[in-house]
Amino acid sequence: MHQHGFRRAFSAFFIYSSTAFFGGVPLEAREPVHAKHAMVVASQPAEQVGIEILKKGGNAVDAAVAVGFALNAAYPFAAAIGGGGFMTIRMADGTSTFIDFREEAPAKASKDMYLDASGNATRESASGWKSSGVPGTVRGFEMAHKKFGKLKWAEDLAPAVAMAEKGFPAPYAMAEMLRTARSLGNNPESKRVYQRDGKFFEAGEMVTFPDLAKTMARIAAKGADEFYLGETAHIFAAAMEANGGLITLDDLKNYKAVERKPLTGKYRNYTIITAPPPSAGGMGILQMLGMLEGSGYEKGGFGSASALHYEAEVMRRFYADRNQYIGDPDFVKNPIAGLLDPAYIASRRASIDPAHATPSTVVGPGKPAGAESSETTHFDVVDEQGNAVSVTFTLNGGYGNGITVPGLGILLNNEMDDFTSKVGAPNLFGLVQGRQNTIAPGKRPLSSMAPTIVLKDDKLFAVMGGPGGSRIPSAILQAFIDVVDFGMNAQDAVDAPRIHHQWLPDRITMEKGISPDTIESLKARGHDARYEGGPVTAEVEMILIDGGWLQGAGDPRRSGTAAGY
Repeated sequence: MHQHGFRRAFSAFFIYSSTAFFGGVPLEAREPVHAKHAMVVASQPAEQVGIEILKKGGNAVDAAVAVGFALNAAYPFAAAIGGGGFMTIRMADGTSTFIDFREEAPAKASKDMYLDASGNATRESASGWKSSGVPGTVRGFEMAHKKFGKLKWAEDLAPAVAMAEKGFPAPYAMAEMLRTARSLGNNPESKRVYQRDGKFFEAGEMVTFPDLAKTMARIAAKGADEFYLGETAHIFAAAMEANGGLITLDDLKNYKAVERKPLTGKYRNYTIITAPPPSAGGMGILQMLGMLEGSGYEKGGFGSASALHYEAEVMRRFYADRNQYIGDPDFVKNPIAGLLDPAYIASRRASIDPAHATPSTVVGPGKPAGAESSETTHFDVVDEQGNAVSVTFTLNGGYGNGITVPGLGILLNNEMDDFTSKVGAPNLFGLVQGRQNTIAPGKRPLSSMAPTIVLKDDKLFAVMGGPGGSRIPSAILQAFIDVVDFGMNAQDAVDAPRIHHQWLPDRITMEKGISPDTIESLKARGHDARYEGGPVTAEVEMILIDGGWLQGAGDPRRSGTAAGY
């Protein structure tokens, strides 16, 4: 792999420099973290928890469980046992699996529950106690641990309990995010726990979450049943009932994580192992790569108007299909084989005009055979044996719905907003979704999360994924092709400015760092192309295997960081 990818400059935290990027002289270069044996990429300081577990004799799954629980304290913005997500696993012996611990709609949920008397969508799907789906994280981590873990469950959870109980120095980004989070200030318990009633945490100050520590200690001692059947479950359900929420003890008792077969596909000599439905993200990555392969899009070079035009056009076509065809596979028939059929992908590729944008009103969803439809965190682990785990899990919005369950220290998700509240009405991420994703009791909302593992010539090559709602598939796509088609190392690929197009609205949003001349060239092709404030795509965390070395790259758009040994 090339070690001299494109370099770029950043100002503090994650805002791109306005310095010319293409053809310009970079002000600063960031190297990936290199390690010979093992690597963890996660939000700080949780990555050190993963390293601790690996050095203790745990494998990649043990480290993933440990990091996942530690993030409840370290990154409450997006990670909590009050949410759910996906885990893609590939063991060193070639065994691959996918664990779906996505939230479910409660039994009391109904198709039109978020419509007002006039039939218009309300914001109840994103705020308040009724916005939460049944959490799946604890069951999902338990399933992974029981199937693949080496250490005891309590050993994996011990670092997270210690972090919440004894404390850790608040990273600057965490302190600032807690200070400015309006949703936390709107809930008395969240304001008390996370904002100390206005006495905000300062960067470097020791942060403790005593209620969360007690909750995780009970789960460590008694297993996932404590969350779904025990004291925690009873406190949770009572709080729901007292505040008009929908989740009951029966909902918690009946929740199950599901092991599914990952989606797999090819791009050049790479094999991509990724998320199946109820994620649309994995299908999208494979479909977009399929449309790019053979197009010659890369001939214009990284960041060229011709390359970005093709990237935007394949995104446009995937998102049109996503919104029409994909939903919870336990409730709807997903025409995945048709959407990924080489002939169908070739027809979608052929519909791309190399010189002109195709309006989304013209593109629409395709007709595959068999068709009858942001805030998250991600982490990656590779251990010394070559076992690999990619995890994306979420509360949906930043801090979920902003509600902390009294006595538990658990933030609640607002995942019900990922359902289609009303066909044609945009959700929190601006997605206009279809009938396949309408609300039903026990149904899991469609997701864009796509934890992904890549093989090259049947050997582990990359572990990657990211948070960012509907923008996850487009971000993973670009980071991957930056490596394999444009010769970047892991950090260059993660740092590189990205674009996003999601069919509707019919617009390319772009990060600073893409030249104004390129934007004008895209406009000349008929695109509505514009800069948007701050990062406009999902973040990406990545581990690459490069000649026996591991490259770890965290995304500066958030607090991702890598650690290895």
